[in-house]
Amino acid sequence: MQTITLNLGNPHLTGLHRAGMAGLWMTLQQLGKDIPKGDRPGQLDWQLNPRQILINWQGHDFEVLDWLLKQSFQTSPEGFISLRGLNSDTLPPDQKWVLHQGMLRTFLQHTSTHKSDGKVSIVFTIDEVEIPLSYKSIKSYAHQDFAKNLCDKQGNLLNKTIGVAGWLNPGAVVRHTAFSSSTSFEENPTDALLLLFAPVACYYFLLRSKLRDKRAQYALVVPEIVDLEAFARIRQHREWRKSGYKDFCATGLGDAGLQFLTHESVAQTAQQYQVKSCQVITFGSVAWSSQQMTRTELHLIEASDRACENYQILRQIPFFKNRVRPGDKGGFITVSFARELITENLAHSHEWYQGFSTKVKSWELFQKLTYDREGLYQMVQKSKWDTESKQLFVQACHQAIGNTYGKAAGRAEDSKKEPDFDRINVKIRSKLGRCKNAASFRAFITDFWWRAGKVSLVQDNWRELMELITGEDNWKLGRDLFLLALASYKSSKKKSSELEEDMEEDDMTGTDAYEPEEEIDEEEEFNFEE
Repeated sequence: MQTITLNLGNPHLTGLHRAGMAGLWMTLQQLGKDIPKGDRPGQLDWQLNPRQILINWQGHDFEVLDWLLKQSFQTSPEGFISLRGLNSDTLPPDQKWVLHQGMLRTFLQHTSTHKSDGKVSIVFTIDEVEIPLSYKSIKSYAHQDFAKNLCDKQGNLLNKTIGVAGWLNPGAVVRHTAFSSSTSFEENPTDALLLLFAPVACYYFLLRSKLRDKRAQYALVVPEIVDLEAFARIRQHREWRKSGYKDFCATGLGDAGLQFLTHESVAQTAQQYQVKSCQVITFGSVAWSSQQMTRTELHLIEASDRACENYQILRQIPFFKNRVRPGDKGGFITVSFARELITENLAHSHEWYQGFSTKVKSWELFQKLTYDREGLYQMVQKSKWDTESKQLFVQACHQAIGNTYGKAAGRAEDSKKEPDFDRINVKIRSKLGRCKNAASFRAFITDFWWRAGKVSLVQDNWRELMELITGEDNWKLGRDLFLLALASYKSSKKKSSELEEDMEEDDMTGTDAYEPEEEIDEEEEFNFEE
């Protein structure tokens, strides 16, 4: 009798191996429901518990393993990849497409890993908008025939290590072709079997990143597994199973990881099993390998309670939600640039506004940020701040910006002209961009507040605000907070419904409609009120 024992406590297993163990656990659980023991070769049977899998059979190893893999990894009549462990034939069509496309753009990129019979066009209707998509119809793929790699020529399970290709463990490739034997990755057969089932437990997201552009087009989320049975409940949760194409579109690495960690099914399990981390791998196009997706970034997200709470607040704000837009060639999904900035910060354990002033350098990016001004404004009001003084700082800047705009509007009215708020913003951002140290930022902000006139929040909270004006360590955060205030400022006279209409118009115009940033003479005396 052949017996394989797999345990989560094995110290040399990686996160991807443990995900593979969860995928195998789910697959065996579903096989037990679908196929009686008497119909399995070699009396194949298994025992499943929260920390361990025990598999045993009699007879020919290759026959049993080949049957197991062919039953676990199949294709649907439409040409989609079908995973027994997810019972994926019962998923909604658009989630089938996400799973199929996700595997082909992460694990199975190379054409040698699958056989196709051509492309198929498909149309999904989401929010009453038709979205045309296509996919490569698959006849077979590498997982189905991997038993021959696990067994010797006599069909017995190998007792030596085998080479691991990049499709089995993304990123595990030969580092130098001249020394392939020394720089290739190898696994024992049972660990390779675990890697084979990792795609069942992983999550796939389509990325629409404005920060990384084509370098981040797909995200593979590898969950941290501490309880196999509990994770199976998470992966098969009804809320995941009814999710569709729009739900699996994320702004970037942080958004994808936090969406997994804060999902209702995961959050409930985390309270009992302390699951608060996942690994996110991004894939995209790079200059030296444009023909296929390359692994471009890997990050372990260990979200704090405050980060998860702020992400959940963000997800509840309508202005940050994914939107379906009609286009000349069919509908498409638009995502929020501000949401990408915020989620990247939260995923890296930063304050949610950190780095705004360094990442938003161009006028075009600033305009994209201001599309979400209402959402940013709500984040200022609702988010969990580490100190109250930082929220007060943004609100004080809002008052000062309102005064500055009001003065400009008054002068424009006197001269019977429309106020040019964009030019004021260009000037403010130009001056802010010249703040390279604490002294220059202190001079900038005090001058801005002075020119704005009476700012009651500054007068009433001067001592609390001073910590963001003085000190060598705080001025960068102060600069970020000021840019946040400038992008999130909204006139109290304008209703949220009107702002949402403006956002919809902005989405339809596209970024090409915006002019490049106006140059400001370095020697020009700076005056916000001009």
